[in-house]
Amino acid sequence: MTATTDVWLVVGLGNPGPTYARHRHNVGHLVCEELADRMGAPFKAHRSRQADVVEGRVTAPGTPGPRVVLMRPRSYMNTSGGPVSTVAGFYGVPPERIVAVHDELDLDFGRLRVKLGGGDNGHNGLRSLRGSLGTGDFHRVRVGIGRPPGRQPVADYVLSDYSTAQRKELPFQVADAADAVECLVTEGLAQTQQRFNT
Repeated sequence: MTATTDVWLVVGLGNPGPTYARHRHNVGHLVCEELADRMGAPFKAHRSRQADVVEGRVTAPGTPGPRVVLMRPRSYMNTSGGPVSTVAGFYGVPPERIVAVHDELDLDFGRLRVKLGGGDNGHNGLRSLRGSLGTGDFHRVRVGIGRPPGRQPVADYVLSDYSTAQRKELPFQVADAADAVECLVTEGLAQTQQRFNT
């Protein structure tokens, strides 16, 4: 795939390796894996060795969908901006065509929000992206995980598995988030917000 501005880069934020795979902080990875399954393509190492990627198209009703690169950074969450900047530069993707999929403490489990721009709200992955890209003007698909119960530290909460009840519902939330990404790149922000920001 040659460098071009008609490509979308969808970044699933998370931490690498099996230890973190099912943690709340890794829901971005799960969403990108769902999208890769829908494309019928496996993740492969990007030539930079900083990420795993899938190149393909999102299907739009009646028309060929836009070109999309799905990306899982190989770095840890708090340094994910470097790999994202490298891969975005390789494909010629400007910040406004980057979609960061990430966990969101301020949304209850099962809720989604889609937005363009904004701060990082204490999220280390978003902070790293803002620093490396030099702007916060990229799209975000915010996947709700809720706040930790009682006095559990936030770091312990996000770096732990979902509850038994949530694990049963997680595939539906991941599918909804993947639907939101597809809607965003095929129908635009306003239509996606109208459908998913309920």
